[in-house]
Amino acid sequence: MRVELLLSAGRGPQECAWALARLLCRLEADAGGRGLTTHRVQTVPGDRPDTYRSALVQIRGADAETFAASWTGTLCWQAPSPYRTSNGRKNWYVIARPCQLDAPATTFAEADVDVVACRTGGPGGQHRNKASTAVRATHRPSGLVVVVDTERHLSSNRRIALQLLRQRIEHDDEAARRAVTVARWRVHDELVRGNPIRVERPEPSGPDPQRGRRRSAPPRSSR
Repeated sequence: MRVELLLSAGRGPQECAWALARLLCRLEADAGGRGLTTHRVQTVPGDRPDTYRSALVQIRGADAETFAASWTGTLCWQAPSPYRTSNGRKNWYVIARPCQLDAPATTFAEADVDVVACRTGGPGGQHRNKASTAVRATHRPSGLVVVVDTERHLSSNRRIALQLLRQRIEHDDEAARRAVTVARWRVHDELVRGNPIRVERPEPSGPDPQRGRRRSAPPRSSR
């Protein structure tokens, strides 16, 4: 099983990008401790070193879906700001949501198209209507249907019908890809500060989880 999880610092301050990098490492360590594998598909760096504005991580394993659900929602990294020592704030929030990498492309094959001759009304002459030169083409996998009667010959209308079906399928695939991209961008605006589903903190007297060896111990969580 495979799940893609998008982590975003939204429009938060630079500390949120710093928090995201730490939460990402904690998530990866947690996944490793549960026998899951992770892969950083894409990361968008923050303004400072070792920070991320967003990260798309792929999680693989038998329990990937359940694991991703446990990390879905508002996440909090609880630690003082490393950039503004006078700032008393300690809670830095990140949003995590499952998402699609891309919309699957529809494979077009003429064998998947049912083409039948039919008659249509309208101008064009009685000969064309009586001879049933129009065609109705149905692409079975998608359910798309086109009717073509612009030419006097059945073979010409069949050729045009197949071209129209191919174009409409390509158009629908492109629209689906745009929808996936838009859905991923919307995640960046969904961050709600407060009421996190997980609160993570640095290990006591331990190294920053963004640096050095990653630990596989399960994270400590609290409301």
